[in-house]
Amino acid sequence: MNMESDVKPAERKITTLAMLNPGLQAAIRRIPAEADAVIEPIEATRPNAIFTGRERFAREQERIFRRFPVPVTLSALLPEPGSVVAQDGYGIPLLVARTRDGEIKAFINACQHKGSKLVEDCEVHRQSRLTCPYHAWTYGIDGKLIGVARSEAFENLDKSARGLKELPAREWGGVVYVQLDGRADPDWSQLSERVAEDFGSLGIPSAHVYGRKTFDLKANWKVVLEPFLEGYHVQRLHAQSIGDQFPDAPNIVDMFGANVRQISGRIGYTPAMLDADAGANVHKLVTHAYTAFPNCVVVTSQYYISVMLLFPRDVDRTVVDYFMLTPEPAGTPKAEEVFKRSYELILSVFGNEDFRAAEISQQGLAAGVPAETVYCGLESNIIRYYDAIEALL
Repeated sequence: MNMESDVKPAERKITTLAMLNPGLQAAIRRIPAEADAVIEPIEATRPNAIFTGRERFAREQERIFRRFPVPVTLSALLPEPGSVVAQDGYGIPLLVARTRDGEIKAFINACQHKGSKLVEDCEVHRQSRLTCPYHAWTYGIDGKLIGVARSEAFENLDKSARGLKELPAREWGGVVYVQLDGRADPDWSQLSERVAEDFGSLGIPSAHVYGRKTFDLKANWKVVLEPFLEGYHVQRLHAQSIGDQFPDAPNIVDMFGANVRQISGRIGYTPAMLDADAGANVHKLVTHAYTAFPNCVVVTSQYYISVMLLFPRDVDRTVVDYFMLTPEPAGTPKAEEVFKRSYELILSVFGNEDFRAAEISQQGLAAGVPAETVYCGLESNIIRYYDAIEALL
């Protein structure tokens, strides 16, 4: 069910091996032939409480999601100056804007008069100013208060002191990270420059957002995340959709702090394929899967990239923002047809298979079963990720 194979490389941009950075090229060349891949067994478990315990969830919020900057949206969603989008995924009303000079800024989405939201939906808007729907206080896209209705009725109102509450923000590999608690000296140390360089090579910062969808799931954020860190489920959970495209074999993994990079060959892969056609689309041969600290998932496909931001809202609730990125808008009707079918397929695979699996797993975990989860060699990246995260807790 590979909906991408109908599009010819000449119809759109592709990514060749030579277009990737040297470190990523070297990692790809470490992938063994499918026939030579060896599964190393492991002995590893995690207790039920990491998925169901409120104490653990509260500690994650305090020591990860409020201590460090976290991903809020993608640069590609705000490609032009004057673009602004609201995001409530973390339970905090946020605004992310690209100012006239192209800089990304983040604010609390609350008027400095009585706290009303300035933008009530989560669509992207192009505008030069933001007006509060309550009393019409008006702000520039840079957060400065520029207009107050009936300002003569306020005595000693200093507009320069009542701009939107700004939060530290940074673009990292095409992902917008924000320090949610507003501290003046955010700790950016968990954002690996190696991963940002990879994202740049893959074209994420300059990509086109073909589609975007939000899922509200009844599952712990780590239960939602786990399938994207392992290959054990692919030929089983996805047996009727995409399972036949991926071998039942371990992948090449590199850890950069609490960031995980996985690279694997597709069915029938051999290293010789990399040099058989230097101009070939490398995504036809290999799949990249990243878990970028702490809750950003990136998975490459032949002609698009999937990005997911997993927002933990409660111990058993996760909001997922899914983005399908393409190097550019569809240039032909054929490309549009393929993108459309690819988007429908991937939403079905993630929504009806991965996310469904997370929700039905959470139901058993909430009942206390299993008391501890046991992991196999095809799931070893989950343990690597948990080790890195738990070190921060």
